[in-house]
Amino acid sequence: MFVLELTYTAPLERVDAALDQHVEWLRKEYAAGHFLAAGRKVPRDGGVILAAGMDRATVERIVSEDPFTLAGVCEYRITEFVATTTAPAMEEYREQLPS
Repeated sequence: MFVLELTYTAPLERVDAALDQHVEWLRKEYAAGHFLAAGRKVPRDGGVILAAGMDRATVERIVSEDPFTLAGVCEYRITEFVATTTAPAMEEYREQLPS
């Protein structure tokens, strides 16, 4: 599982100019089963996406296709973790530690 943390690197006016395309990109990744949750950080200086079901190379490719990335308005920090405990509704995403 991955935590994708976006930090805006441009004024909000430039972020907002790419927002509709970013939302479409999010919808595409939700439909593909890659994203579990996403939203703005508070204060609004970026966002967070929870992603699962793929390897790091795929995550990096997907992030590179984000319209925010293409517009140069954010940077991503990708953190991989092993989700050994989850809420019951997310049980299908529970993972085992490697041996």
